Amino acid sequence: MRAADAPTASGLGLDQRDGPAVHQHRFPNTIHLNGQEVGIHPDGATAQLAATGQVHLDRHLAAYPLLQEANPRLRGIKPRGMALRAAPHRIGLNLKPVRRLPRRPVFSNLPFSKYQGLGNDFLLLDARTAPEPEQAFGLTPERVAQLCDRRFGVGGDGVILALPPHAGGEWRMRIFNADGSEPEMCGNGIRCLARFLADLDGDGPGRTWQIDTLAGRIVPELLPDGTVRVDMGAPFLQPEQVPTTLEIGAASLPQGDLEVDGERFAVAAAGMGNPHVVIPVAMVEEIDLERFGPLLEHHPAFPARTNVHFVQVLSPDHLVMRVWERGAGPTLACGTGACATLVAMHSLGLCERRARLDLPGGPLQIHWDSESGRVFMDGPAEHVFDGVIPDPAAVAAARHQATTAVTAPALASMEQPQSEPESTAESAAEAIDCATVCTNGCIRPDRCPSAEARARVEALLQGTSLDDLVNIASNSLESRTRARFAREPGLNL
Repeated sequence: MRAADAPTASGLGLDQRDGPAVHQHRFPNTIHLNGQEVGIHPDGATAQLAATGQVHLDRHLAAYPLLQEANPRLRGIKPRGMALRAAPHRIGLNLKPVRRLPRRPVFSNLPFSKYQGLGNDFLLLDARTAPEPEQAFGLTPERVAQLCDRRFGVGGDGVILALPPHAGGEWRMRIFNADGSEPEMCGNGIRCLARFLADLDGDGPGRTWQIDTLAGRIVPELLPDGTVRVDMGAPFLQPEQVPTTLEIGAASLPQGDLEVDGERFAVAAAGMGNPHVVIPVAMVEEIDLERFGPLLEHHPAFPARTNVHFVQVLSPDHLVMRVWERGAGPTLACGTGACATLVAMHSLGLCERRARLDLPGGPLQIHWDSESGRVFMDGPAEHVFDGVIPDPAAVAAARHQATTAVTAPALASMEQPQSEPESTAESAAEAIDCATVCTNGCIRPDRCPSAEARARVEALLQGTSLDDLVNIASNSLESRTRARFAREPGLNL
């Protein structure tokens, strides 16, 4: 529909130039979308779409047959049929399929999505609608560590919870490291959270989120190319803010020399809501990260421990770095670390305010804005897979039931008295599942239910040549194939 041909919804105050025709229904709490009825419930919290296809209401997806929208940002829906507010609350078709995880009021299982940003991977959990969000998944440090274990769990660098707000933001993020500790923030993690929320809610490019974290308010934005730009805020450059015992140096940020394991490093520190130490080196690949990373993480100069970054300058707008993350060890990327690295390196006069930083998992674009003092990060966030971890008690019960079902018939047959009637003995023998109970040998050789069948097979093998057996198998396959084509005429091989 061309913009000039788009009708205006009478009484709705809605600009429809990028959406289908809308007109007001005779009932005050319903409207029509191209002849399909949409009911606006009196409580203003639920919109029902009795149509196939999908539409956006203030960038929120309404998919058939029901949309339950409890988000207060959806102010376009007013109680008792009041008018939808004017643009930008537009209604537009969007046929892109949206991946949705089941949302339950009580989480007996653990539904999760795995996302990664430059190889920094996280398990994302949606607790926004849970009755008790903080306790929805029963997370403990031990449980987080088990989930993040790459051999005995799902595997990941951390676990991220999407939670209702409590500090005036739109949503809230909690993140746990692979060892179960809780850091203040994670740049790659919040990009993954933004992509996760967009995928769940059907949001498109231009969408921004006001996310409360332990490091303050962070604002990610979904870009047209699918990457995420994050306003990381201003860096913390005072020692007590990082925190560190290093004193302010000539570059106007905490600086000093640290000695670990007989080696001395000139370092600079910066905070991005969490602590970072940045170490310029000539050749980053020559650094023994496994040796120096944990020593610097736990150095007394950092009372809350620290993330560790070795960085090499390739050009004023191109750096390469390696990461040792606090509580996680060597990782492929660290978003807050890349931001802190650019801030520290620019303060030291070693790079520009805007640069590409190459991490083991890929590049990030970092910009430290000179006017606002805020740091912006552009980078990818990709969905890996979804899954559900069943409740451990349910798994244990299922295993017990399966074991009982297999062993009970065998035990019952073995406990039958020798003087039992022949008919009873035959029924007990028939109850034996030879495929599972007799895997280590026949437990009823005198009355084996499969003895007759095995005798027939043995006779066939002894009285038939190998060539004849091959012909039998070939004829059987051909006859089954012909029968299948007869049942399914359109079948293609």
